[in-house]
Amino acid sequence: MKFVSLFTKATSPQRFAYNPRFYDPKKEEMEEREHRIKSELDTEQGKPEDLTRKRSRIAGSFQAARKRSKAGSEPNAAVLRSVILICLVLFLMAFITWGKAALYGLFILFPVYIYLRFKK
Repeated sequence: MKFVSLFTKATSPQRFAYNPRFYDPKKEEMEEREHRIKSELDTEQGKPEDLTRKRSRIAGSFQAARKRSKAGSEPNAAVLRSVILICLVLFLMAFITWGKAALYGLFILFPVYIYLRFKK
């Protein structure tokens, strides 16, 4: 018998919530007409239509950022994980073979590694 189920509340099934969307052609036509009139007024007043330029600039910035990022400069997680695993296996083998001498060697090499890593 489950003791946890005695103290917890039973879950209720999720309800299906469907909110239908209605298509109103008159409203869409009115919004399109308002947008067209606003853009015509903006061009008459000398304001440029920036909407299309903003969209293209945003899309271009995402592509440019992807090209700028250097995938080869940083080691990915799988390579880093495998290097750490190999180091741990080698340390375990050295500890089994030489005993505490391997542990002392680790305590000597680890600060040297930290110094060389953060020497900048």
